[in-house]
Amino acid sequence: MASLAAHLLNPVLRYQVRRALGKASDPAQIRKAFRTRLPVPRGVSYTAAIIGGIPGEWVEPASGARPGVTLLYLHGGAYMVCSAETHRPITGGFARRGVRVFAANYRLAPEHPFPAAVEDGLAAYRGLLEQGIAPDRLAIAGDSAGGGLALAVLLKARDEGLPMPARIVLFSPWTDLAGTGASATENDGRDPMLVGSRIAEGAALYLNGADATTPYASPLYGAMDGMPPMMIHVGANEVLRDDSVRLDDKARAAGVISLLRVWPVVPHAWPIFQSLLPEGREALDAAAAFIRGALRG
Repeated sequence: MASLAAHLLNPVLRYQVRRALGKASDPAQIRKAFRTRLPVPRGVSYTAAIIGGIPGEWVEPASGARPGVTLLYLHGGAYMVCSAETHRPITGGFARRGVRVFAANYRLAPEHPFPAAVEDGLAAYRGLLEQGIAPDRLAIAGDSAGGGLALAVLLKARDEGLPMPARIVLFSPWTDLAGTGASATENDGRDPMLVGSRIAEGAALYLNGADATTPYASPLYGAMDGMPPMMIHVGANEVLRDDSVRLDDKARAAGVISLLRVWPVVPHAWPIFQSLLPEGREALDAAAAFIRGALRG
């Protein structure tokens, strides 16, 4: 059963975010729609760093304890907005749950269109490996566009012969920039944040003329062979719901372990609202346990 908080948050998001996105006609207006900053978890330190030439920040327990598993986190924001700092509610949540996080600030479109984000994500992933972090103690995760990017980075890493990490976690991932999922239409009036009819329009600002079905841009169209075990969380009312459902089907068909959970009522990428939503905290609990479980594998 969905929480009362989820039911109460959705109308607020519909008024503040969805309405603004529906009117947005350029990147500046899209960025304005996501200007709100959310509470950051306590007991966590944030330290600026550069890994593989990519700026970002280490997110770790303030106690100085060094968790045994490292997570590369790629933030969402339609490839145009947000940062490691805006997504501290998620990365800090992971750190509080015993996961060391490097949150990367990859280059953003339209100033830096595809494949800049993939190149930066791969450079950060390669940089963590070169620091001596063993693949079986490394995970990758992301939300929304960052979720699609996390998967695209692994497709690229696999194709370049790099070892796979132990786990991948995806929150409401944007895996199909062509917007062909049935939920883009079915949920267009239900999603409290995103407008299904504008998916392709937003994608075009990132793609800059590239084919929307290119696997490194839309990993749903890539082969899933060799991917690590993945956990996927998505809301039932999201316009991007079928980006997750179809990914889960494709991963399973390729023999990949895939754990999909479809949540009722919650908004897009709801773990970022973990200070307000018990569902956000629950999703982070499950994801952190899934990542830490690699150490017992």
